[in-house]
Amino acid sequence: MKELLMYIKLVLFNKTFMWLLFIVNLLGTIYGYIWYEGQLSQTEAKFLLFVPDSPTASLFFTIALFAWLLKKNWKLIEALALITLVKYGLWAVVMNIWTYVENDYLGWMGWMLVASHFAMAVQAILYIPFYRFRWIHIIIAAIWTLHNDVIDYVFDQMPIYSSLDKYADQIGYFTFWLSIACILLASFIYQQRSKRIS
Repeated sequence: MKELLMYIKLVLFNKTFMWLLFIVNLLGTIYGYIWYEGQLSQTEAKFLLFVPDSPTASLFFTIALFAWLLKKNWKLIEALALITLVKYGLWAVVMNIWTYVENDYLGWMGWMLVASHFAMAVQAILYIPFYRFRWIHIIIAAIWTLHNDVIDYVFDQMPIYSSLDKYADQIGYFTFWLSIACILLASFIYQQRSKRIS
């Protein structure tokens, strides 16, 4: 088991693999923005930045990954990447499975979204050793994340899941606590790193 973990680390931290992951995330981010094209075309300009949640989260991670490849740490981007990637990765998994439960059907696109968004959350966790953010970065990322929830569920800019529209209040409540959990995860990671350093 120990040897397997060492091998996984060698692969994950291999520069060639990281460049490949960067390209995959970049292409996935571009596709994500295209996927939101319909909703963005109906969105007021002042809300545009806050509507495409998942692609923006993967954009943060793509930028963080690029910085690591340059042997740099862009700490605010790292905090935003971790919190939002885990949040929206898990959020999309839950929403698509909920859609399946509600409709007793989920097409290949839905299952593709489940797999890709679960992978988003997993990669954010796998690269924990690279994060160097501090409290100030967590606080700013937390404000961004919770502000985004307000835009989505107070100003009705949430991603469109037509079969779940009647559950908007419950989804908003779940999303808020998912945000809190991801912020706490970032805080825990920072505290654990600080203990190892001291």
